[in-house]
Amino acid sequence: MSIDDTLPSYASITERVQAWLDGGALHVRFNNPVRHNALSVDMWEAVPPLLRAAQHDDRVRLVVFSGAGEKAFVSGADISQFEDMRAAKEAVARYEAMAEESLMSIHDFPKPTLACIRGYCIGGGVNVAISCDIRIATADSVLAIPAARLGLGYRSSAMKNLVDLVGPGVAKDLFFTARRIDGTEAHRVGLVSRVCPPDGLEALLAEYTGAIAENAPLTMAAAKAITREILKPPSEMDRELCGRLIRGCFESADYAEGRNAFMQKRRPVFTGR
Repeated sequence: MSIDDTLPSYASITERVQAWLDGGALHVRFNNPVRHNALSVDMWEAVPPLLRAAQHDDRVRLVVFSGAGEKAFVSGADISQFEDMRAAKEAVARYEAMAEESLMSIHDFPKPTLACIRGYCIGGGVNVAISCDIRIATADSVLAIPAARLGLGYRSSAMKNLVDLVGPGVAKDLFFTARRIDGTEAHRVGLVSRVCPPDGLEALLAEYTGAIAENAPLTMAAAKAITREILKPPSEMDRELCGRLIRGCFESADYAEGRNAFMQKRRPVFTGR
């Protein structure tokens, strides 16, 4: 696929993170299959610049995160680097800041994000997944948060994402026991949005990428931003921002296109304008 020189390219800073544009979806694939896609330092560092480029690229309607191979989405942090990166206090601080920047770049990304989970989704893999807006998984996937077995301190931002998603009871169950659950139970407790048989993941992903790529970008961006405001305490909610985002949708060319397409009984063609 040729890309105009004036548009962002998605060459990653490391071969262990692959990125490519397919229709309206930017795919970001963690590519460390020898270690079940465990996240190394260079993999954490590769994510924020990819998302900065995608944020201002009108071709990108959503970002899909996945893992290379059939065995894992992300199996956690690359523990082979723990001795160097987490043994000393200063190294801990650097590592945590780097991981936090990467996860928050996903969480704060204004366009829809989706985690496509097959196989192991452990520790840092769960953190990546719950930083996304939507999670789909195969029924035989394996999810766990083993921090209590490793003696790790857990970032408050990651814990908040987990509690916001599944509630405090389920969050404490998963966290305190460090038990592994399959994709079916993960769906039941709200950790993943949809679950499918092992051979159905490609079709389910195509369903999501097709639908999101066709829908109105301004409406989706407004919904994502407003949802974030609603989750804040009432005194901190930016109602002016919410009103401005809603008005922006109604005043857009896409709203006119949506009305015309409905009247003409055709598919709308949205431009994000």
